Order: sequence, then C-alpha cells, then structure tokens
Amino acid sequence: MVVHGVPNSDTILKDGDIISIDCGTLLNGFCGDSCYTFCVGDVADDVKQLLKTTRESLYKGIEAAVAGHHLGDISAAVQEHCEAQGYGIVRELTGHGIGHEMHEDPQVPNYGRRGNGIMLKAGMCIAIEPMVTQGARTIFLDADRWTIRTRDGKPAAHFEHTIAIRRGKADVLSSFDEVLQIEGKLY
Repeated sequence: MVVHGVPNSDTILKDGDIISIDCGTLLNGFCGDSCYTFCVGDVADDVKQLLKTTRESLYKGIEAAVAGHHLGDISAAVQEHCEAQGYGIVRELTGHGIGHEMHEDPQVPNYGRRGNGIMLKAGMCIAIEPMVTQGARTIFLDADRWTIRTRDGKPAAHFEHTIAIRRGKADVLSSFDEVLQIEGKLY
C-alpha cells in the first residue's frame, strides 16, 4: 500500500509489515501535516533500506527548500536520491502548500528538474512528502475508492514534514523526535 488505507477487522498487521501513519492537525486556524512509516516487528533489510532512503529523501528535499530556490529544486532532490538507489517515485500524489487549509497551492511533486517551478519565498509553508516504491512507480486506486496501492504489490514508504521556507534553512514545523526516541535507530 502507498497511502490512505482503510482500517478493517480483516486486515491484521503481522511481523514484517510496514505501516504509514499520516496525521493532520488544525491549531489556531492553521493546519499541519506529517507522516511516518513504521516497522511492525522484524522487517526485511531491503524494506528497512527503502524506509531509510525515503526518509533521507525527505531531508534532501528540506535542504533544498530555501528562499530563492525553485520548487523543482525540492522535487529533484527527492527524485535523484531515491532513483539513485533504484526506487520508484509515485508521480500521481504530491506534497502541497499548507496554511488555513490542509491542501493549498502549490503542489510539491517528488520528481522534477532543478531551477523549474515557482520561486520559493520566505514565509511560504509547504508539506514535503515523498512516496517511494520498492519496485515500479505505478499505482492504482483500490475497490474501496480510497486506498492506493502499488501495481506490482511491492512495498512503498511515505514520510512527511510541514516546513516554513526561510532564507538559509527551512524551519521544520513537525517533528519525528518522539518517534525516533521510542523507535531507536532501526534503519
């Protein structure tokens, strides 16, 4: 599965699975969005590597999210890092602008060319959310009309932070700190 799974009593998590938890919040009229992909029990090393690379790509995107850069700089940073490891980049789903609404302009693709797209300005808030597949990048919408899965049935990982664009370095407005303290250094 890539995103938007619907909980049900027929699907039971088992040792070796991964699960992405995507949470949004509304506080004082402003939205925040964050996602983390968790390991369930003992996960295969190749799946741990997918998670590691996807999380790294999120931070590569954040490093490129600086006032004066272009949206494509973020997109290219994510794509280059993941594709160099042989992973697929989901193209139909993107990150997004965020503010008073959860999903605002601009869309923030996880693929693109450096120097393309709008220029980033200090104060803009966006959610960067790489969705990366272990196999082919192709996806489909499940019969429930909500769950999105990989066509080849291989795992996918999803990590997300909400950030504020600044000069020099973006401010990360969400946090994985507590998760990392509990989880330790799995991958």
